[in-house]
This record gives sequence, structure tokens and C-alpha cells, in this order.
Amino acid sequence: MTTPPAPIRRDALHAALSLDREPYLMLAQAVLAWSEPHEALRPRDCEQIARQLADHARAVADDVRHCCAALPKNSAIRALTEIVLGEAERRLSVPPRPTVTGVQNLARLLRALYERHNRLHHAPQPSHAALPA
Repeated sequence: MTTPPAPIRRDALHAALSLDREPYLMLAQAVLAWSEPHEALRPRDCEQIARQLADHARAVADDVRHCCAALPKNSAIRALTEIVLGEAERRLSVPPRPTVTGVQNLARLLRALYERHNRLHHAPQPSHAALPA
């Protein structure tokens, strides 16, 4: 019998995303720079890249969702973040398409998630001192 893996701590996930950010954003940039998509890659290559981008996008979306939950309900940042998370959930709920267009769409999604991630981590945090005890 195997032991289930320990859950990833939120601070460990955030640290892992910080370390992994650059290679994935560079991959997204390269994918979006393809000008001749019909000659760019074979379907198997597209499938591999799509899986990598989708898996990483899920991890970023989890961190964004966690940060978003801490924002006040009437926050404009929260409203915009929930829109991006809704779109991410719809796109990531189906298997990635192993096509150039599918890979490029995932690259755009990953960039949008990282934009939200950046804004959430640079947004003013709600003050807990003002809350009644």
C-alpha cells in the first residue's frame, strides 16, 4: 500500500511558481511567436507542449484562486480575477488540444493568469487590524 503524497503548502507552491515562472513564460512567448503554425510542430510535439502549459496554468490558477479568496467581496481586483479564473476553469476543464492554435491559446491563458498573479501579489492587502475581534 502506498502513502498518499503530502499536500503542498501554499508558501511552497508560491515559491515553486516563482522559480518556474521564467521558463514557462519564455515557452509561452516562443509559442506565440510562431508565424508559420502549419509548419511549426508535429501534433505529438504540440501535445507535449500543451500538457506542460496546461499543468502549469492549473498550478498558477490555484495560487491565484487562493489569493483572490482573501480579497474583499467588493474589490475591483477580485472581480477581474474571478473573470480570469472562470475562463481558466472553462479552458482547463477539457483536455488540451494538440494543435498549434490550442497551444497558443494555452500560452495566452498562462500569461493572463500570471498577470493576475502579479497584481494580486502587488495589491494592497486587506487590513486585519480593522476587523473586530
